[in-house]
Parts: sequence; C-alpha cells; structure tokens
Amino acid sequence: MKHPLRRSRGFTLIEVLVALAVVAITLAAGLQATGALTRAASRQNDQWLAQLCAENELTRLRLARQLPGVGETSADCTQAGQTLAVRLVVAPTPNPNFRRIDAVVEGTVDGSAVRLLMLSTVMGRY
Repeated sequence: MKHPLRRSRGFTLIEVLVALAVVAITLAAGLQATGALTRAASRQNDQWLAQLCAENELTRLRLARQLPGVGETSADCTQAGQTLAVRLVVAPTPNPNFRRIDAVVEGTVDGSAVRLLMLSTVMGRY
C-alpha cells in the first residue's frame, strides 16, 4: 500500500526546460562549428585551385626559355569547373639578368571578386 505523503518520482517542468535549453545551446554551437568547417574547406579548395593556376602560368613562362618582358598580362584558368583569373606582373630587378614575377590569382566568392593567392618568383636569363 502506498504511503499518502509519498511524492511520485519524475522530472519537474523546470528540470525539463533546463535540459532542453542545454541541448538547444549545444546544437547551436555545433551548427556554428560545422558552418565554420565548411567555409574553411571551401576556402582551402579555392586556394589549392588558385595555386595550380599560378604554378601553371609560371611553368609556362619557364618553358618559353626566354626572359619575359616587363609588364602585366592576364589569362583565364579553368580548374575543377571553376574559372579563375591569373594576372602576371613582371617587374625588373637591380640585376638586368633577372625579373621578378608575381602571379596573382583572383576568383569569385559569394558573387564578389577576391584575391585568392599571390605567388612570387624570380626568373633569370637562359
């Protein structure tokens, strides 16, 4: 027989609400972390593709086996279905037998043009 003053065992409404609030906060933090990881992975992918484009253009200049002229040129590079713009800036150095070459790769992120990568090297006469 049950004792008349004995309370039933269970959770109170306050305890349930506190538990739901803790779960909600944890899920929100997890969602933010997942979004940050996704953005970082996308950015890393864009930079990797930009590096491929920059290295391809610099290799193309090396294979020409002649000192490039001073100035600026642009080319499009398509990697993994994404078109990136590569701008090569050739500048003189104090030694006339060498040129500094900057490969600047730009792409579109969220509809706006951004610089993804800049790769620099020095090229000498052959």
